[in-house]
Amino acid sequence: MKTKSLYKTVIFVALATLLGACTSMQWSATRIDQEADDSLQVFQKQIKGSEIFLNQAAGYLVFPRVLRAGLVAGGETGEGVLRVSGKTVDYIRITSGSIGLQAGAQARSIVIAFMTQSSLDQFRNSNGWRVGIDGSVALIDIGAGKTIDSQNVRDPVVGFIFGSTGLMANLTLEGTRFTRIIKE
Repeated sequence: MKTKSLYKTVIFVALATLLGACTSMQWSATRIDQEADDSLQVFQKQIKGSEIFLNQAAGYLVFPRVLRAGLVAGGETGEGVLRVSGKTVDYIRITSGSIGLQAGAQARSIVIAFMTQSSLDQFRNSNGWRVGIDGSVALIDIGAGKTIDSQNVRDPVVGFIFGSTGLMANLTLEGTRFTRIIKE
């Protein structure tokens, strides 16, 4: 009986910690746009060919700071932008949750490119697009200083995770949900 109580307490503390981090990171539209611009500069500096790649995309998401934390139960959240033709058209929140063997915290940046108009339209017409259910994201693992070869990337939705700081290593977006948010 004590084990179940301890387990529930650990889950509660982990989720409360993540909820606290989530509510403290809600940014204004101006700040999200500025942070997205800064993240794109880092992305373009670290990955050769990224500017050409993003120009070929029908649209792309930029999440400048996604927080991930867990202790048995975990979660991830952040706010970002959807850009089409280089202009912000929507503000988006990314969220996910998980239960399993995990401990730690991490902040990272994410760029997700919709390489076809149909994949972008499917995303924009959804009410809470979920990775693995509404579509899949092919994660490209490219280290700093490497080059994107857009001729070899054939997936309709491609994601990049970069700038990770912290002690959690997990390159997956499976189960992640994207929802449109209203910003002033």
